[in-house]
Amino acid sequence: MTSSGPSKRTPIDDLCDRLLLEPLDRDLFLGHPGDGNGRLFGGLVAAQSVRAAMATLDQSETDGNSAGSLLHSIHAYFLRPGRYDLPIRFVVDRIRDGRTFTTRRVVAHQAGEAIFNMAASFARPEEGMSYQRSMPEAEPPEGLEEWTTLHHRSMGLPDPEEFENPIEVRVLDPTEFDTQQPRDPVRSVWIRPRGVIPDDPDLHTAVLVYATDRTLLATAILGMGGVPGKTFIGASLDHAVWLHHPIRFDDWLLYSSVSPIAHAARGLIFGGLYREDGVQLASVAQEGLLRERR
Repeated sequence: MTSSGPSKRTPIDDLCDRLLLEPLDRDLFLGHPGDGNGRLFGGLVAAQSVRAAMATLDQSETDGNSAGSLLHSIHAYFLRPGRYDLPIRFVVDRIRDGRTFTTRRVVAHQAGEAIFNMAASFARPEEGMSYQRSMPEAEPPEGLEEWTTLHHRSMGLPDPEEFENPIEVRVLDPTEFDTQQPRDPVRSVWIRPRGVIPDDPDLHTAVLVYATDRTLLATAILGMGGVPGKTFIGASLDHAVWLHHPIRFDDWLLYSSVSPIAHAARGLIFGGLYREDGVQLASVAQEGLLRERR
């Protein structure tokens, strides 16, 4: 008899491990960024902060008013660049536990300094008005090239032999890294987890929040005719996400974005995330710092 042996770990497995926080006290948690190079990815801190806020709902002392609440929005500021070689301490403030809405404030600290500040709002589902605009038209993701591959080529680097990012990104417009002329800063990409997320709704929500910080600044850079990391460098300044439906992130989502304005080295981007059946799961807004690379 032969054994198939343990299955190979995927990038999503590694991300889910990073989203497991260690409780230190009632509203105090410790997270680990894991391995990495350069500046800590802001989406990871946002996703870990969401997990910290969620952990306090189960401990609610308000006669169960928070039970069954789902995250419906976050509003966050990236205060300082984070690092991969130090743990992060998350301090949660219980701002309000209401019958319908519950509010948390999370501050992430690293090396004794605040690097991230987030307000999170949870709501119990209820019946009410419902509509949405149509999903943007887009060709299916199969056969499209990966964002990382195209970006490597634009930087004069060889195609990657394997992909380490937990979120796969397929690009609809393979010419988006051409630097000849500024173009209309409207774009869409397909995203999905690079692996299988465990059957935990809170974990699916946190991974989606992680993914919302990917590729947005590249939309603003389109309007200036540049290439991320080559002609322009950028960093997220603030980030907001609104979740319209319960999140299940185990297949392709269309991430459509537009940058209506950039000025004073800051670009504003709005985005929407759609299932393949056209349902809009989330909306995103972000302002980023964008500077010409010298």
